[in-house]
Amino acid sequence: MRAIIIEDENFASQALQALIREIDPSIELVATLQSIEESVEWFKFNPNPAPDLVFMDIHLADGPSFAIFDEVKITCPIIFTTAYDEYALKAFEVNSIDYLLKPISRENLERALAKYKNLIANPDSHVELINTLVTSLKKGVRNYKSYFLVPEKDKLIPLATADIAYIYIDVKVVRAVAFSNKTYYLDQTLDELDSLLNPDDFFRANRQYIISRKAVKDLSIWFGGKMIVNLTLPAPERITVSKLRAKSVKQWVSA
Repeated sequence: MRAIIIEDENFASQALQALIREIDPSIELVATLQSIEESVEWFKFNPNPAPDLVFMDIHLADGPSFAIFDEVKITCPIIFTTAYDEYALKAFEVNSIDYLLKPISRENLERALAKYKNLIANPDSHVELINTLVTSLKKGVRNYKSYFLVPEKDKLIPLATADIAYIYIDVKVVRAVAFSNKTYYLDQTLDELDSLLNPDDFFRANRQYIISRKAVKDLSIWFGGKMIVNLTLPAPERITVSKLRAKSVKQWVSA
């Protein structure tokens, strides 16, 4: 069996590689990729045969790995890995056979590989497997955040997500800018906020910015296939969306 790993954290990638080799040394790891861009390039231009299985982290440094499927068609089964269970239902819109929460245990990885081998032996079981997993995951789906408690002088006050125009990181400090143009400080990282906010209302534009749909004025076409998001209120810098995510932001704004 030939497999690839798509994971942007070196420690997590090495740990998964070691666990795979320990469980099944016959699995050949033919590539380890770290980003959407690198993955798209590998699937488009790699001259070797497609892998039999993909281990894919959902949250990569340059955006959710689902953006890969906007650029290339991956037909082999996928085992998703992530620290956030909010992405579970989205994962099963593609050809996923399992969904592993980090840190990945030997027991859970063995179970996922067993499902893969059963799928290969019984192809018709794939649809039934995914339906069962989706039903199970729906029971545990949680609501997205409506409010954050933010510091203001000597108090903590509720900040409604509906009042947030954009969120950005500046010298490791995460700031939320409201439509009133007032700035608040958040304790969460951008990765954590990306999983807590409703993706219908908020979009991770790049590593520095999360933007609200209500704050989008328009989109500008930029060189190299990139997009610029123009907001209804000023931002500290130009908000650029990569070429690979340009299609996603256009779909999000026009949905």
